[in-house]
Formats: sequence, structure tokens, C-alpha cells
Amino acid sequence: MTSQVTDSELDNLLNDGGLALDEVPALTSDASPAPRQDLSFFGKIPVHLTLEVASTEISLKELMEVDASSVIVLDKLAGEPLDLKVNGALFAKAEVVVMNGNYGLRVLELCGAGLDDLAR
Repeated sequence: MTSQVTDSELDNLLNDGGLALDEVPALTSDASPAPRQDLSFFGKIPVHLTLEVASTEISLKELMEVDASSVIVLDKLAGEPLDLKVNGALFAKAEVVVMNGNYGLRVLELCGAGLDDLAR
């Protein structure tokens, strides 16, 4: 999915989910837990997921010599985990698997502190 969410669409998502940004819950001293905010509306926000296999740097001369039988050596070893990126930010390390004839990703390791890192 490559569509972008506009500011007005994000406002609509926030309003539809019943989130009031100006309301701050008061702290209480009783032992009953505060009700949890339903954050399911965040599931509607599209993100761009990519799997980066590897990269390399070659000269323009080398690129001009590439043909259908050329092999370009990349900077990652075979079997090494691949970079899973969300909106261009590293999110996890993964490996490619085949499930029911389709490619899939098995997440091996989450990277960073979480979704907060994706906002940068």
C-alpha cells in the first residue's frame, strides 16, 4: 500500500476512535485500574513495509557493463537476516519463508525501542 494519509484523514481517524487529545485522565489513588483506551483505530493507518536484501556500490562504468548474464555481488552473506523496514526505518530482522506457495517473512528480531523510532 503506497497511499499517504492526509492531516484531515488522520483527524477523522482520531475523532472516529473517540480519542480526545485535550482530555487528560486524572490520577486517582484508588486501587481500581483505569479503563484502557481503545486504540484499534490506529490499525487503519497505512504504512509502507519493505524487505531490504542487501546493497552495494559500483561505478557507473561497471553499471553500464551489466547485461542479462551479469552477477552483482552484494554486501550481505547468504543466510544472514534481512532488514525489514517500515516507512524506511529499520523495524526488524527477518528471513524469507514460503507459506502455501507464497513468500512470507519470519521476524527473527525486533530492532529499536518500538514504534516511537518510526516517527523520526
